[in-house]
Amino acid sequence: MDRPWWQTAVVYQIYPRSFRDGDGDGVGDLAGITEKLGYLADLGVGAVWLSPFYPSPQADFGYDVSDYRGVDPQYGTLDDFDRLAARAHDLGLKLIVDFVPNHSSDQHPWFVESRQSRDNPKRDWYVWRDPKPDGSPPNNWLSHFGGPAWTLDEATGQSYLHSFLKEQPDLNWRNPAVVDEMMDTLRFWMARGVDGFRIDVAHAILKDPELRDNPLAEDAGGFHKPMGAYDTLVHVHDKAHPDVHEAFARFRQTVDGFDAQERVTIGEIHEYDDLGRWASYYGTPTEAGGLSGLHMPFNFGLLNTPWTAAGVRAHVDAIEAVLPDGAWPNYVLGNHDERRLATRLGPESVCLAGMLLLTLRGAPTLYYGDELGMEEVDVPLDRRVDPWGFRSGVPELGRDGCRTPMAWDASPGAGFSEGAGPSDYWLPLHPDHESVNVAAEAADPDSVLSFYRRALAVRNASPALQAGSYRPLDDVPEGVFGFERAEGDDRRLVLLHFGDDDVEVAVPEAYRGAPVALATHDREVEPVGEVFCLGPWAGAVVGPGLTAGR
Repeated sequence: MDRPWWQTAVVYQIYPRSFRDGDGDGVGDLAGITEKLGYLADLGVGAVWLSPFYPSPQADFGYDVSDYRGVDPQYGTLDDFDRLAARAHDLGLKLIVDFVPNHSSDQHPWFVESRQSRDNPKRDWYVWRDPKPDGSPPNNWLSHFGGPAWTLDEATGQSYLHSFLKEQPDLNWRNPAVVDEMMDTLRFWMARGVDGFRIDVAHAILKDPELRDNPLAEDAGGFHKPMGAYDTLVHVHDKAHPDVHEAFARFRQTVDGFDAQERVTIGEIHEYDDLGRWASYYGTPTEAGGLSGLHMPFNFGLLNTPWTAAGVRAHVDAIEAVLPDGAWPNYVLGNHDERRLATRLGPESVCLAGMLLLTLRGAPTLYYGDELGMEEVDVPLDRRVDPWGFRSGVPELGRDGCRTPMAWDASPGAGFSEGAGPSDYWLPLHPDHESVNVAAEAADPDSVLSFYRRALAVRNASPALQAGSYRPLDDVPEGVFGFERAEGDDRRLVLLHFGDDDVEVAVPEAYRGAPVALATHDREVEPVGEVFCLGPWAGAVVGPGLTAGR
Protein backbone atom coordinates (compact mmCIF):
# COMPACT_ATOMS: atom_id res chain seq x y z
CA MET A 1 0.00 0.00 0.00
CA ASP A 2 1.51 3.29 -1.10
CA ARG A 3 -0.56 5.58 1.09
CA PRO A 4 0.23 8.26 3.69
CA TRP A 5 -0.22 7.19 7.31
CA TRP A 6 -3.29 9.34 7.89
CA GLN A 7 -5.28 7.37 5.32
CA THR A 8 -4.74 4.01 7.02
CA ALA A 9 -4.31 4.85 10.72
CA VAL A 10 -7.20 4.74 13.18
CA VAL A 11 -7.34 8.03 15.11
CA TYR A 12 -8.21 7.99 18.82
CA GLN A 13 -9.54 11.24 20.31
CA ILE A 14 -8.54 12.11 23.87
CA TYR A 15 -10.29 14.79 25.89
CA PRO A 16 -7.30 15.68 28.12
CA ARG A 17 -9.32 16.70 31.19
CA SER A 18 -10.87 13.25 31.33
CA PHE A 19 -8.32 10.66 30.25
CA ARG A 20 -5.93 10.31 33.18
CA ASP A 21 -4.98 12.61 36.06
CA GLY A 22 -1.25 12.38 36.65
CA ASP A 23 -0.86 14.98 39.41
CA GLY A 24 -3.83 14.20 41.64
CA ASP A 25 -5.91 17.37 41.25
CA GLY A 26 -8.97 15.70 39.73
CA VAL A 27 -8.32 17.00 36.20
CA GLY A 28 -6.63 14.95 33.50
CA ASP A 29 -3.27 16.15 32.18
CA LEU A 30 -0.46 15.48 29.72
CA ALA A 31 1.56 13.35 32.14
CA GLY A 32 -1.49 11.14 32.66
CA ILE A 33 -1.93 10.74 28.92
CA THR A 34 1.74 9.84 28.50
CA GLU A 35 1.35 7.18 31.17
CA LYS A 36 -1.47 5.52 29.22
CA LEU A 37 -0.10 5.71 25.67
CA GLY A 38 0.94 2.06 25.91
CA TYR A 39 -2.73 1.15 26.29
CA LEU A 40 -3.48 2.87 23.00
CA ALA A 41 -0.60 1.19 21.19
CA ASP A 42 -1.80 -2.19 22.48
CA LEU A 43 -5.36 -1.34 21.46
CA GLY A 44 -4.13 -0.96 17.88
CA VAL A 45 -4.85 2.65 17.00
CA GLY A 46 -2.32 4.52 14.87
CA ALA A 47 -2.75 8.14 15.93
CA VAL A 48 -3.77 10.14 19.00
CA TRP A 49 -5.72 13.39 18.74
CA LEU A 50 -5.59 15.71 21.75
CA SER A 51 -8.37 18.20 22.35
CA PRO A 52 -7.02 21.62 23.51
CA PHE A 53 -4.43 21.78 26.28
CA TYR A 54 -3.28 25.38 25.69
CA PRO A 55 -3.27 28.13 28.33
CA SER A 56 -6.86 29.20 28.77
CA PRO A 57 -9.26 30.74 31.30
CA GLN A 58 -11.37 27.62 30.57
CA ALA A 59 -14.55 29.53 29.74
CA ASP A 60 -15.10 26.85 27.07
CA PHE A 61 -12.63 24.31 28.49
CA GLY A 62 -9.68 25.15 26.30
CA TYR A 63 -11.44 26.34 23.17
CA ASP A 64 -10.77 29.86 24.46
CA VAL A 65 -7.01 30.04 23.94
CA SER A 66 -4.93 32.70 25.67
CA ASP A 67 -1.57 31.46 24.31
CA TYR A 68 -1.32 29.35 21.17
CA ARG A 69 2.24 28.22 21.92
CA GLY A 70 2.04 26.99 25.49
CA VAL A 71 0.49 24.45 27.83
CA ASP A 72 -2.04 25.36 30.51
CA PRO A 73 -0.48 24.75 33.95
CA GLN A 74 -3.30 22.40 34.95
CA TYR A 75 -2.26 20.15 32.05
CA GLY A 76 1.49 20.47 32.59
CA THR A 77 4.32 22.19 30.75
CA LEU A 78 5.91 22.27 27.32
CA ASP A 79 8.42 19.75 28.64
CA ASP A 80 5.50 17.46 29.49
CA PHE A 81 4.24 17.88 25.94
CA ASP A 82 7.65 17.03 24.52
CA ARG A 83 7.78 13.89 26.64
CA LEU A 84 4.30 12.92 25.44
CA ALA A 85 5.28 13.42 21.79
CA ALA A 86 8.49 11.43 22.20
CA ARG A 87 6.70 8.57 23.95
CA ALA A 88 3.98 8.47 21.29
CA HIS A 89 6.54 8.28 18.51
CA ASP A 90 8.53 5.60 20.36
CA LEU A 91 5.33 3.52 20.40
CA GLY A 92 4.70 4.12 16.70
CA LEU A 93 1.79 6.51 17.32
CA LYS A 94 1.24 9.72 15.38
CA LEU A 95 0.21 12.84 17.29
CA ILE A 96 -2.57 15.21 16.19
CA VAL A 97 -3.42 18.34 18.18
CA ASP A 98 -6.43 20.62 18.16
CA PHE A 99 -5.90 24.03 16.56
CA VAL A 100 -8.43 26.79 17.30
CA PRO A 101 -7.99 29.53 14.67
CA ASN A 102 -11.46 31.09 14.54
CA HIS A 103 -11.29 32.78 17.94
CA SER A 104 -9.05 33.35 20.91
CA SER A 105 -9.77 34.05 24.54
CA ASP A 106 -10.68 37.60 25.47
CA GLN A 107 -7.70 37.33 27.82
CA HIS A 108 -5.24 36.64 25.01
CA PRO A 109 -2.67 39.49 24.90
CA TRP A 110 -3.71 40.21 21.32
CA PHE A 111 -7.28 40.97 22.33
CA VAL A 112 -6.23 42.83 25.48
CA GLU A 113 -4.30 45.17 23.17
CA SER A 114 -7.01 45.21 20.52
CA ARG A 115 -9.67 46.57 22.87
CA GLN A 116 -7.48 49.35 24.30
CA SER A 117 -8.29 51.85 21.57
CA ARG A 118 -9.62 52.13 18.04
CA ASP A 119 -6.15 52.90 16.70
CA ASN A 120 -4.25 50.19 18.54
CA PRO A 121 -1.97 48.18 16.18
CA LYS A 122 -3.83 45.00 17.17
CA ARG A 123 -7.29 46.49 16.62
CA ASP A 124 -7.68 44.88 13.20
CA TRP A 125 -6.63 41.49 14.50
CA TYR A 126 -10.27 41.08 15.57
CA VAL A 127 -13.60 42.07 14.01
CA TRP A 128 -14.84 45.41 15.39
CA ARG A 129 -17.80 47.40 14.09
CA ASP A 130 -19.92 50.36 15.18
CA PRO A 131 -23.37 49.54 16.56
CA LYS A 132 -26.36 50.64 14.53
CA PRO A 133 -27.61 54.20 15.20
CA ASP A 134 -30.22 52.82 17.61
CA GLY A 135 -27.49 51.09 19.61
CA SER A 136 -28.35 47.57 18.42
CA PRO A 137 -25.67 45.13 17.20
CA PRO A 138 -24.06 45.70 13.78
CA ASN A 139 -26.09 42.87 12.22
CA ASN A 140 -28.43 40.02 13.16
CA TRP A 141 -25.80 37.32 13.58
CA LEU A 142 -26.27 35.03 16.57
CA SER A 143 -23.84 33.20 18.80
CA HIS A 144 -23.89 29.41 18.91
CA PHE A 145 -24.04 29.75 22.68
CA GLY A 146 -27.04 32.08 22.78
CA GLY A 147 -27.72 35.77 22.19
CA PRO A 148 -26.21 38.16 19.64
CA ALA A 149 -22.79 37.41 18.17
CA TRP A 150 -21.70 40.94 19.15
CA THR A 151 -20.71 42.48 22.48
CA LEU A 152 -20.38 46.22 22.95
CA ASP A 153 -17.10 47.44 24.42
CA GLU A 154 -18.09 50.54 26.41
CA ALA A 155 -14.57 51.97 26.45
CA THR A 156 -14.23 52.27 22.68
CA GLY A 157 -17.90 52.38 21.69
CA GLN A 158 -17.60 49.53 19.21
CA SER A 159 -18.80 45.92 19.25
CA TYR A 160 -16.64 42.88 18.65
CA LEU A 161 -17.73 39.70 16.92
CA HIS A 162 -17.84 36.37 18.75
CA SER A 163 -19.39 33.36 17.06
CA PHE A 164 -19.38 31.53 20.39
CA LEU A 165 -19.03 32.93 23.93
CA LYS A 166 -18.39 36.63 24.46
CA GLU A 167 -15.15 35.45 26.05
CA GLN A 168 -14.16 34.07 22.61
CA PRO A 169 -13.68 37.00 20.21
CA ASP A 170 -13.33 36.06 16.54
CA LEU A 171 -9.97 36.68 14.92
CA ASN A 172 -9.86 38.62 11.66
CA TRP A 173 -8.57 36.22 9.03
CA ARG A 174 -8.62 39.01 6.44
CA ASN A 175 -5.64 40.56 8.21
CA PRO A 176 -2.42 39.10 6.70
CA ALA A 177 -0.61 39.53 10.03
CA VAL A 178 -3.11 37.18 11.70
CA VAL A 179 -2.68 34.59 8.97
CA ASP A 180 1.12 34.78 9.18
CA GLU A 181 1.02 34.41 12.97
CA MET A 182 -1.22 31.37 12.71
CA MET A 183 1.01 29.71 10.12
CA ASP A 184 4.01 30.32 12.38
CA THR A 185 2.08 28.67 15.20
CA LEU A 186 1.58 25.56 13.08
CA ARG A 187 5.33 25.51 12.44
CA PHE A 188 6.01 25.88 16.17
CA TRP A 189 4.06 22.70 16.95
CA MET A 190 5.39 20.76 13.97
CA ALA A 191 8.91 21.52 15.18
CA ARG A 192 7.90 19.86 18.48
CA GLY A 193 6.88 16.68 16.70
CA VAL A 194 3.19 17.22 15.91
CA ASP A 195 2.05 15.08 12.98
CA GLY A 196 -1.21 16.83 12.22
CA PHE A 197 -3.89 19.32 13.19
CA ARG A 198 -7.60 19.02 13.81
CA ILE A 199 -8.83 22.52 12.93
CA ASP A 200 -11.72 23.69 15.11
CA VAL A 201 -14.78 25.14 13.27
CA ALA A 202 -12.55 25.47 10.23
CA HIS A 203 -15.20 26.75 7.84
CA ALA A 204 -16.10 29.64 10.18
CA ILE A 205 -12.81 31.52 9.96
CA LEU A 206 -13.91 33.65 7.00
CA LYS A 207 -17.27 35.38 6.92
CA ASP A 208 -19.00 37.74 4.54
CA PRO A 209 -16.71 40.80 4.31
CA GLU A 210 -19.80 43.05 4.13
CA LEU A 211 -21.24 41.48 7.32
CA ARG A 212 -24.69 41.24 5.77
CA ASP A 213 -27.64 40.00 7.84
CA ASN A 214 -28.41 36.30 7.69
CA PRO A 215 -31.83 35.52 6.20
CA LEU A 216 -34.56 34.18 8.43
CA ALA A 217 -35.14 30.42 8.36
CA GLU A 218 -38.57 29.39 7.11
CA ASP A 219 -38.40 26.18 9.12
CA ALA A 220 -36.26 26.51 12.23
CA GLY A 221 -34.47 23.31 13.09
CA GLY A 222 -31.00 22.13 13.90
CA PHE A 223 -28.96 19.34 12.36
CA HIS A 224 -28.74 16.72 15.08
CA LYS A 225 -29.98 18.55 18.14
CA PRO A 226 -32.09 21.68 18.71
CA MET A 227 -30.08 24.88 18.95
CA GLY A 228 -32.74 27.33 20.04
CA ALA A 229 -32.72 30.82 18.59
CA TYR A 230 -29.64 30.03 16.51
CA ASP A 231 -31.85 27.89 14.26
CA THR A 232 -34.08 30.86 13.38
CA LEU A 233 -31.47 32.07 10.87
CA VAL A 234 -29.96 30.60 7.72
CA HIS A 235 -26.23 30.85 8.38
CA VAL A 236 -24.99 31.88 4.96
CA HIS A 237 -23.02 35.02 5.85
CA ASP A 238 -21.48 34.28 9.26
CA LYS A 239 -19.34 31.37 8.04
CA ALA A 240 -17.94 29.62 4.97
CA HIS A 241 -17.41 32.61 2.69
CA PRO A 242 -15.98 31.30 -0.62
CA ASP A 243 -12.52 32.71 0.05
CA VAL A 244 -12.16 30.35 3.01
CA HIS A 245 -10.71 27.93 0.47
CA GLU A 246 -7.74 30.27 0.02
CA ALA A 247 -7.07 29.97 3.74
CA PHE A 248 -7.22 26.18 3.55
CA ALA A 249 -4.74 26.25 0.67
CA ARG A 250 -2.41 28.25 2.93
CA PHE A 251 -2.85 25.66 5.70
CA ARG A 252 -2.02 22.90 3.24
CA GLN A 253 1.04 24.65 1.85
CA THR A 254 2.37 25.36 5.33
CA VAL A 255 1.95 21.80 6.55
CA ASP A 256 3.07 20.06 3.37
CA GLY A 257 6.05 22.35 2.98
CA PHE A 258 7.45 22.19 6.49
CA ASP A 259 9.73 19.18 6.01
CA ALA A 260 9.75 15.75 4.43
CA GLN A 261 7.36 14.23 7.00
CA GLU A 262 3.75 13.36 6.10
CA ARG A 263 1.35 15.51 8.09
CA VAL A 264 -2.40 15.97 8.02
CA THR A 265 -4.97 18.75 8.33
CA ILE A 266 -8.47 17.68 9.38
CA GLY A 267 -11.16 20.36 9.42
CA GLU A 268 -14.25 20.47 11.62
CA ILE A 269 -16.68 21.20 8.81
CA HIS A 270 -20.39 21.21 9.60
CA GLU A 271 -22.00 21.00 6.15
CA TYR A 272 -24.96 18.65 6.05
CA ASP A 273 -27.45 19.81 3.44
CA ASP A 274 -25.06 19.86 0.46
CA LEU A 275 -22.46 17.08 0.32
CA GLY A 276 -20.95 18.63 -2.78
CA ARG A 277 -20.19 21.75 -0.78
CA TRP A 278 -18.72 19.59 1.98
CA ALA A 279 -16.49 17.82 -0.55
CA SER A 280 -15.27 21.17 -1.90
CA TYR A 281 -13.15 21.55 1.25
CA TYR A 282 -10.76 18.94 -0.13
CA GLY A 283 -9.79 21.63 -2.63
CA THR A 284 -9.00 21.42 -6.31
CA PRO A 285 -6.32 19.47 -8.22
CA THR A 286 -2.81 20.90 -8.09
CA GLU A 287 0.02 20.69 -10.58
CA ALA A 288 1.81 18.31 -8.23
CA GLY A 289 -1.08 15.85 -8.55
CA GLY A 290 -2.69 16.33 -5.14
CA LEU A 291 -5.50 18.52 -3.84
CA SER A 292 -5.21 22.10 -2.64
CA GLY A 293 -7.47 22.07 0.43
CA LEU A 294 -7.73 20.19 3.69
CA HIS A 295 -6.45 16.64 3.68
CA MET A 296 -9.82 15.68 5.15
CA PRO A 297 -12.90 17.66 6.15
CA PHE A 298 -14.49 15.75 9.02
CA ASN A 299 -17.54 13.78 7.89
CA PHE A 300 -20.16 13.89 10.66
CA GLY A 301 -22.94 12.46 8.53
CA LEU A 302 -23.28 9.15 10.37
CA LEU A 303 -24.16 11.06 13.53
CA ASN A 304 -27.42 12.13 11.89
CA THR A 305 -28.07 9.14 9.65
CA PRO A 306 -30.98 6.84 10.56
CA TRP A 307 -29.47 3.78 12.26
CA THR A 308 -30.75 1.40 9.60
CA ALA A 309 -29.02 -0.59 6.89
CA ALA A 310 -30.66 1.50 4.18
CA GLY A 311 -29.87 4.80 5.90
CA VAL A 312 -26.23 3.99 6.55
CA ARG A 313 -25.64 2.63 3.05
CA ALA A 314 -27.30 5.68 1.48
CA HIS A 315 -24.94 7.98 3.38
CA VAL A 316 -21.82 5.96 2.54
CA ASP A 317 -22.76 5.74 -1.13
CA ALA A 318 -23.46 9.47 -1.22
CA ILE A 319 -20.03 10.24 0.26
CA GLU A 320 -18.35 7.95 -2.26
CA ALA A 321 -20.19 9.71 -5.08
CA VAL A 322 -19.07 13.26 -4.21
CA LEU A 323 -15.42 12.68 -3.34
CA PRO A 324 -13.01 14.46 -5.69
CA ASP A 325 -10.42 12.30 -7.43
CA GLY A 326 -7.64 11.57 -4.97
CA ALA A 327 -9.68 12.46 -1.88
CA TRP A 328 -9.86 10.05 1.04
CA PRO A 329 -13.11 9.65 3.04
CA ASN A 330 -13.41 9.57 6.81
CA TYR A 331 -16.07 8.67 9.36
CA VAL A 332 -16.85 9.34 13.03
CA LEU A 333 -19.54 8.02 15.35
CA GLY A 334 -18.71 9.97 18.50
CA ASN A 335 -16.80 12.97 19.82
CA HIS A 336 -16.69 15.53 22.62
CA ASP A 337 -19.78 17.37 21.32
CA GLU A 338 -22.15 14.41 20.89
CA ARG A 339 -24.06 12.07 23.16
CA ARG A 340 -22.18 8.84 23.77
CA LEU A 341 -22.46 6.24 21.02
CA ALA A 342 -23.75 3.54 23.38
CA THR A 343 -26.58 5.81 24.53
CA ARG A 344 -27.40 7.32 21.16
CA LEU A 345 -27.53 4.04 19.24
CA GLY A 346 -28.25 1.66 22.12
CA PRO A 347 -25.85 -0.69 23.91
CA GLU A 348 -26.79 -3.56 21.59
CA SER A 349 -25.28 -1.60 18.66
CA VAL A 350 -21.90 -0.76 20.19
CA CYS A 351 -19.97 -3.59 18.54
CA LEU A 352 -21.90 -3.28 15.28
CA ALA A 353 -21.03 0.42 15.18
CA GLY A 354 -17.38 -0.39 15.82
CA MET A 355 -17.33 -2.91 12.99
CA LEU A 356 -18.94 -0.41 10.63
CA LEU A 357 -16.47 2.32 11.53
CA LEU A 358 -13.41 0.07 11.22
CA THR A 359 -14.35 -1.59 7.93
CA LEU A 360 -15.63 1.29 5.80
CA ARG A 361 -13.30 2.74 3.20
CA GLY A 362 -11.76 5.76 4.87
CA ALA A 363 -10.05 7.03 8.00
CA PRO A 364 -11.97 6.23 11.23
CA THR A 365 -11.86 8.27 14.43
CA LEU A 366 -12.68 6.68 17.80
CA TYR A 367 -13.71 8.74 20.83
CA TYR A 368 -12.13 7.76 24.12
CA GLY A 369 -14.26 5.32 26.12
CA ASP A 370 -16.40 4.23 23.17
CA GLU A 371 -14.19 1.14 22.95
CA LEU A 372 -15.49 0.28 26.45
CA GLY A 373 -19.14 0.93 25.67
CA MET A 374 -19.24 3.92 28.04
CA GLU A 375 -22.69 5.49 28.12
CA GLU A 376 -23.79 9.09 28.50
CA VAL A 377 -23.78 10.24 32.11
CA ASP A 378 -26.76 12.13 33.51
CA VAL A 379 -24.64 14.74 35.29
CA PRO A 380 -26.43 16.36 38.25
CA LEU A 381 -27.22 20.03 37.83
CA ASP A 382 -24.83 21.04 40.58
CA ARG A 383 -21.96 19.25 38.81
CA ARG A 384 -22.58 20.56 35.28
CA VAL A 385 -19.99 22.93 33.89
CA ASP A 386 -20.47 23.17 30.11
CA PRO A 387 -21.42 26.75 29.12
CA TRP A 388 -23.35 25.75 26.00
CA GLY A 389 -26.22 24.27 27.96
CA PHE A 390 -26.28 27.13 30.47
CA ARG A 391 -26.06 30.08 28.11
CA SER A 392 -27.97 28.87 25.06
CA GLY A 393 -31.21 28.35 26.96
CA VAL A 394 -31.28 24.77 25.63
CA PRO A 395 -30.11 22.49 28.49
CA GLU A 396 -29.94 19.51 26.10
CA LEU A 397 -26.95 21.13 24.43
CA GLY A 398 -24.82 20.58 27.52
CA ARG A 399 -21.94 18.25 26.69
CA ASP A 400 -20.81 17.21 30.16
CA GLY A 401 -22.35 13.74 29.85
CA CYS A 402 -19.99 12.63 27.09
CA ARG A 403 -16.86 14.12 28.70
CA THR A 404 -16.73 12.26 32.01
CA PRO A 405 -13.51 10.59 33.23
CA MET A 406 -12.17 7.41 31.68
CA ALA A 407 -12.44 4.34 33.89
CA TRP A 408 -9.26 2.29 34.15
CA ASP A 409 -10.17 -0.15 36.92
CA ALA A 410 -12.87 -1.05 39.46
CA SER A 411 -11.43 1.00 42.34
CA PRO A 412 -13.66 3.70 43.88
CA GLY A 413 -11.95 6.34 41.76
CA ALA A 414 -11.81 4.10 38.66
CA GLY A 415 -8.04 4.59 38.45
CA PHE A 416 -8.48 8.04 36.96
CA SER A 417 -6.49 9.82 39.69
CA GLU A 418 -3.96 8.71 42.29
CA GLY A 419 -4.62 11.74 44.49
CA ALA A 420 -8.08 13.24 44.21
CA GLY A 421 -11.20 11.32 45.19
CA PRO A 422 -14.23 10.94 42.90
CA SER A 423 -16.06 13.84 44.54
CA ASP A 424 -13.15 16.08 43.52
CA TYR A 425 -13.04 14.97 39.88
CA TRP A 426 -13.92 17.78 37.50
CA LEU A 427 -16.91 15.68 36.34
CA PRO A 428 -18.44 12.61 37.99
CA LEU A 429 -17.61 9.06 36.94
CA HIS A 430 -20.12 7.02 34.95
CA PRO A 431 -22.23 5.00 37.41
CA ASP A 432 -21.24 1.56 36.06
CA HIS A 433 -17.50 2.21 36.18
CA GLU A 434 -16.93 -0.84 38.41
CA SER A 435 -17.72 -3.08 35.43
CA VAL A 436 -17.21 -0.78 32.44
CA ASN A 437 -13.49 -0.16 32.78
CA VAL A 438 -10.29 -1.15 31.04
CA ALA A 439 -9.06 -3.75 33.56
CA ALA A 440 -12.36 -5.62 33.80
CA GLU A 441 -12.99 -5.65 30.06
CA ALA A 442 -9.43 -6.61 29.17
CA ALA A 443 -9.90 -9.78 31.24
CA ASP A 444 -13.23 -10.64 29.58
CA PRO A 445 -12.98 -12.09 26.04
CA ASP A 446 -16.64 -11.23 25.44
CA SER A 447 -16.35 -7.55 26.41
CA VAL A 448 -16.69 -4.55 24.15
CA LEU A 449 -13.00 -3.73 24.63
CA SER A 450 -11.96 -7.24 23.63
CA PHE A 451 -14.08 -6.94 20.49
CA TYR A 452 -12.46 -3.60 19.58
CA ARG A 453 -9.00 -5.08 20.07
CA ARG A 454 -9.83 -7.96 17.74
CA ALA A 455 -11.40 -5.60 15.21
CA LEU A 456 -8.35 -3.34 15.18
CA ALA A 457 -6.02 -6.33 14.83
CA VAL A 458 -7.97 -7.61 11.82
CA ARG A 459 -8.05 -4.17 10.24
CA ASN A 460 -4.35 -3.52 10.79
CA ALA A 461 -3.44 -6.84 9.15
CA SER A 462 -5.70 -6.38 6.12
CA PRO A 463 -4.66 -4.17 3.18
CA ALA A 464 -8.24 -4.44 1.94
CA LEU A 465 -9.74 -2.99 5.12
CA GLN A 466 -7.10 -0.29 5.45
CA ALA A 467 -6.94 0.95 1.88
CA GLY A 468 -9.05 -1.21 -0.42
CA SER A 469 -11.88 -0.39 -2.75
CA TYR A 470 -15.51 -0.32 -1.66
CA ARG A 471 -18.30 -2.15 -3.48
CA PRO A 472 -21.77 -2.34 -1.89
CA LEU A 473 -23.84 -5.50 -2.32
CA ASP A 474 -27.37 -5.25 -3.67
CA ASP A 475 -28.43 -8.88 -3.24
CA VAL A 476 -28.82 -8.84 0.54
CA PRO A 477 -31.95 -9.03 2.72
CA GLU A 478 -33.65 -5.93 4.03
CA GLY A 479 -31.91 -4.79 7.20
CA VAL A 480 -28.46 -5.90 6.03
CA PHE A 481 -25.72 -3.60 4.77
CA GLY A 482 -23.17 -5.65 2.88
CA PHE A 483 -20.08 -4.55 1.04
CA GLU A 484 -16.80 -5.83 -0.27
CA ARG A 485 -13.35 -4.36 0.31
CA ALA A 486 -10.48 -5.39 -1.96
CA GLU A 487 -6.81 -4.51 -2.30
CA GLY A 488 -4.62 -6.71 -4.46
CA ASP A 489 -5.10 -10.32 -3.40
CA ASP A 490 -6.80 -9.37 -0.12
CA ARG A 491 -10.60 -9.38 -0.28
CA ARG A 492 -13.04 -8.99 2.60
CA LEU A 493 -16.80 -9.36 2.75
CA VAL A 494 -18.51 -7.25 5.42
CA LEU A 495 -22.06 -8.06 6.54
CA LEU A 496 -23.84 -5.78 9.04
CA HIS A 497 -27.32 -6.50 10.34
CA PHE A 498 -29.43 -3.61 11.64
CA GLY A 499 -32.40 -5.33 13.23
CA ASP A 500 -33.87 -7.28 16.15
CA ASP A 501 -34.48 -10.56 14.32
CA ASP A 502 -32.32 -13.27 12.75
CA VAL A 503 -31.55 -13.03 9.07
CA GLU A 504 -29.94 -15.32 6.48
CA VAL A 505 -27.60 -13.86 3.89
CA ALA A 506 -26.62 -15.63 0.67
CA VAL A 507 -22.81 -15.66 0.61
CA PRO A 508 -21.14 -14.74 -2.70
CA GLU A 509 -19.44 -17.78 -4.18
CA ALA A 510 -15.95 -16.29 -3.84
CA TYR A 511 -16.27 -16.34 -0.04
CA ARG A 512 -17.81 -19.78 0.51
CA GLY A 513 -15.52 -21.87 2.67
CA ALA A 514 -13.60 -18.80 3.85
CA PRO A 515 -13.09 -18.15 7.57
CA VAL A 516 -14.91 -15.53 9.59
CA ALA A 517 -12.09 -13.13 10.37
CA LEU A 518 -14.16 -11.04 12.78
CA ALA A 519 -17.63 -11.18 14.30
CA THR A 520 -19.54 -9.13 16.80
CA HIS A 521 -20.48 -12.40 18.48
CA ASP A 522 -18.62 -15.68 19.03
CA ARG A 523 -18.26 -16.66 15.36
CA GLU A 524 -14.59 -16.16 14.48
CA VAL A 525 -12.81 -18.88 12.50
CA GLU A 526 -16.12 -20.48 11.48
CA PRO A 527 -15.94 -21.21 7.72
CA VAL A 528 -18.98 -19.94 5.86
CA GLY A 529 -21.19 -21.90 3.51
CA GLU A 530 -23.78 -20.81 0.98
CA VAL A 531 -25.83 -19.03 3.64
CA PHE A 532 -24.67 -17.07 6.67
CA CYS A 533 -27.01 -16.37 9.58
CA LEU A 534 -26.73 -13.04 11.39
CA GLY A 535 -28.41 -12.48 14.74
CA PRO A 536 -29.81 -9.18 16.02
CA TRP A 537 -27.47 -6.23 15.60
CA ALA A 538 -24.68 -8.54 14.51
CA GLY A 539 -21.91 -8.26 11.97
CA ALA A 540 -19.15 -10.33 10.43
CA VAL A 541 -16.08 -9.87 8.28
CA VAL A 542 -15.45 -12.83 6.00
CA GLY A 543 -12.25 -13.44 4.14
CA PRO A 544 -8.90 -15.18 4.11
CA GLY A 545 -5.96 -13.89 6.08
CA LEU A 546 -5.63 -13.13 9.77
CA THR A 547 -8.37 -14.44 12.00
CA ALA A 548 -8.94 -12.88 15.38
CA GLY A 549 -8.57 -15.65 17.95
CA ARG A 550 -10.19 -15.06 21.31
